[in-house]
Amino acid sequence: MNTTVSRETEILYVGSEPQLPVERPETPPIYPSTANIISDMDDYDRANKGEKYYYCRTANPNRDGVAQAVSYLEHGEQSLVCSSGMAAISTTILSLVKAGDHIITSNAIYGETIELFDRIVKKFGVEVTYVDLTDPDAVEQAVQKNTRLIYTEIITNPLIRIIDIDAITRIAHKAGALVVVDSTFTTPFAICPLDHGADIVVHSMTKYFGGHSDITAGCITGPKELMKKIYSDYLLFGGCLDPQSSWLLLRSIRTMEMRVTRQFANARALAEALQADPHVRYVNYPTLSNHPQHKLAETLLPHGCGAMLSFRVEDDRQKVNEFMHRLKVVKYLGTLGGYRTTIAHPATAFRFDFTPQQLRDMGMEEGLIRISSGIESTEDLIADFKQALSVFDTVK
Repeated sequence: MNTTVSRETEILYVGSEPQLPVERPETPPIYPSTANIISDMDDYDRANKGEKYYYCRTANPNRDGVAQAVSYLEHGEQSLVCSSGMAAISTTILSLVKAGDHIITSNAIYGETIELFDRIVKKFGVEVTYVDLTDPDAVEQAVQKNTRLIYTEIITNPLIRIIDIDAITRIAHKAGALVVVDSTFTTPFAICPLDHGADIVVHSMTKYFGGHSDITAGCITGPKELMKKIYSDYLLFGGCLDPQSSWLLLRSIRTMEMRVTRQFANARALAEALQADPHVRYVNYPTLSNHPQHKLAETLLPHGCGAMLSFRVEDDRQKVNEFMHRLKVVKYLGTLGGYRTTIAHPATAFRFDFTPQQLRDMGMEEGLIRISSGIESTEDLIADFKQALSVFDTVK
């Protein structure tokens, strides 16, 4: 810097450059700068070609590090990291369809994705058909000449039903349609949808990728040709993840396999313990031998069926509330995927969106409770549920 300038100018620049060489830090630094200095017009041309960083919304080293890790785990060519799971879903859908197109999906998907379809996507002249995606014949019958996309999850919420993604991709590609999979519940440690023919996989990274209930993020992964199309809209929608959250997210991904495999194991152990409990009417978890999709689970998800399960007790609101009060380790939380075990009450989550009969028709009985398994001692979790379930010993 020119030392002849005034102090108020000099202070804007002094201290900006490292005083010693920075070589191979064990932990990558955070790059919070919204922009990088450009040398000249030729340098700007190189930046515009993607040869250097110059504006944070366009690209950032921390965000690119996360994208590289996600692509590795999902066996994909390229990934984009978004500010939330819904940013990832919205960007993907709105980039891949246009007016006059038709989408097939399920009403068992994430509720806000349904709202996206009904309130936004349909508004732009895109037709959406809801079918039971666990029934491949129903999916095939729903295909139209203008079907361009089938959108699905692998495991449904909260009834924990499995979608046969192999069958769905065969149907879609036969019709010339793309398949987008929300694999939030399964994670790459249960299944990599791209290996099963899916074209795009999305995640709410707020859940298992972050894993500590302190990051909100999402991601999109797929082949370079499709991702190039999505990227242009991604820039315009502006749903990129900030550098600090990206740094935290990559840190969390380093321990993701250890966390998630423990969560899967706890979910299986809880399912078996709850099924044996006399207060429990039934348990929804595909590794159980009496689950209607047990064989499909063994074939499609040999590494585990995720950390989510649900079970039903007596349909008594007062007793269910008291059950929640008696839990000592497990807490009620309006999200999932964290390192601590939590529960949710599906009927309450949708009580103002559907009638009581509609909730029952969807399997959301008053006694249905959903569990997101954490990494606690398995014995502690089972003991906590068992002592709390004793509330159902009482008779009105």
